[in-house]
Amino acid sequence: MSASSRSAQYSNLGKILKKHYKPVLPPAERPVLETLLFGCCLENARYDAAEEAFAALVHSFFDFNEVRVSSVRELSEVMARLPDPAAAATRAKRILQDVFEATYSFELEEIRKQNLGPAVERLEKIGGATKFSVAYVVQAALGGHAIAVDSGTLGALHIVELVGDEDLSAGVVPGLERAIAKNKGAEFGSLLHQLGADFVANPYAPALHEILLQINPEAKRRLPKRRAAKAVETETKRKAGASAAAGAGAPSPSGSETSAEKQSAGTQRKRKAAAEKPAKRSKKSAEESASGEEPSATQRADRSAAEKPAEPLEEKKSGSAKPSAAKRKAKPSAAETSEKDSTASGLSKRKPR
Repeated sequence: MSASSRSAQYSNLGKILKKHYKPVLPPAERPVLETLLFGCCLENARYDAAEEAFAALVHSFFDFNEVRVSSVRELSEVMARLPDPAAAATRAKRILQDVFEATYSFELEEIRKQNLGPAVERLEKIGGATKFSVAYVVQAALGGHAIAVDSGTLGALHIVELVGDEDLSAGVVPGLERAIAKNKGAEFGSLLHQLGADFVANPYAPALHEILLQINPEAKRRLPKRRAAKAVETETKRKAGASAAAGAGAPSPSGSETSAEKQSAGTQRKRKAAAEKPAKRSKKSAEESASGEEPSATQRADRSAAEKPAEPLEEKKSGSAKPSAAKRKAKPSAAETSEKDSTASGLSKRKPR
């Protein structure tokens, strides 16, 4: 792509972004170190979330030394509104650690007195500083011409074909500073950053897709798309069917026995228990015989009742019925017995004539 064509595309990009975003200019009175820390918070994030995270670092801790010695987890909790709080907290912690080890203080104002080249080299050597945060400090605090570009901005420009695959891997936008004038660099950089932040927040948003299509109408096939709900449902059913087919030939686990298997196992346990009862009684009798102890009458009665075979149901029924008429006739009643006794006694007491 020629330089004139690229410049025209960047100029058209700025005009489109002005219709949807308002530029946010950095405060001029912010110190260099604080500007660098704010750049850590702003990377891939919206301006309001970055301001809130930076304010939490300043006001939630006693000073920057406490931020330096705090854990990434503690810092992430106060920077929770950022897209990646842990990454931002790690960058801020490393920057403060490197600056403290180099100067035993938390000051970087001496960089303002240096030329832009040595100042940029000093910033790039600080641990935790990224290309985005260094470019943001150059633009916001050192008066240089640099447009900060993060991964979200690169992703959006890659969709509209303003960034190639090699440039995306290298993390650069070729010819951007040459195409944009220095006096418009801060404004253009702010508009472009807001586009990248929206892309990171929700790459499927219809409003974002509308902006990208205005930049390049031919980018429709490159827009991020969600998987269709029907396709997801079909894939889920297919996986479920495959799992069921794979598990059909496998033996059922012990925790998922069928009701028939459970009933069969219960019957076997009952039979085993019934078979073990006589053996236990015999063993108990043998132990009592060996010990020489004589079982009590109650124990003998209980044992005989337990060992006595159960009578058939028919016999129990016949035994519980009333005695037959022949049996009642054969056995005299109590009244007959008493009558016979009185007759015999009267005969014995009768006097002879």
